[in-house]
Amino acid sequence: MFREMRRKNQEISKQECIAILKSEKRGVLAVLGDNNYPYAVPMNFYYDEQDNKIYLHSAKSGHKLDSIQNCEKVCFTTWNQGIKKQDDWAFYVTSVVIMGKAELVHEEELKMQQVRNLGLKYYPSEQEVEEVIRKYINNVQLIAISIDNMTGKLVHEK
Repeated sequence: MFREMRRKNQEISKQECIAILKSEKRGVLAVLGDNNYPYAVPMNFYYDEQDNKIYLHSAKSGHKLDSIQNCEKVCFTTWNQGIKKQDDWAFYVTSVVIMGKAELVHEEELKMQQVRNLGLKYYPSEQEVEEVIRKYINNVQLIAISIDNMTGKLVHEK
């Protein structure tokens, strides 16, 4: 169903993909947008290894949500900052590309749990996370991406 990676020698393991999903803070969500044009938007995210899903937060309306409701199939991509090896000017960058199905989360307990997990990834303290949740949770739509396919790749940018 999904294509195999063409450059197999650059493919990274599932565990390396998971490590990037856990450590990186931003990715790009791509959906099938208006008039069948791709619509891609940078987003903060949280990867839950236990249920193997990506969680994103959003406003309760807009292009992204309309697109997900019209077509659940999405692509999510993230990458690390890369590293330079001694005496080399070019970076080695690792990326992860996920194909999956997005759904809007309406179950309140799951929404609270995953919005909290998402906040803890970004905010410096649990207290700040709780304050923001208290203030804004009613304005948040949580999106869950079930992963159908995940590939990772290490590229030398030279």
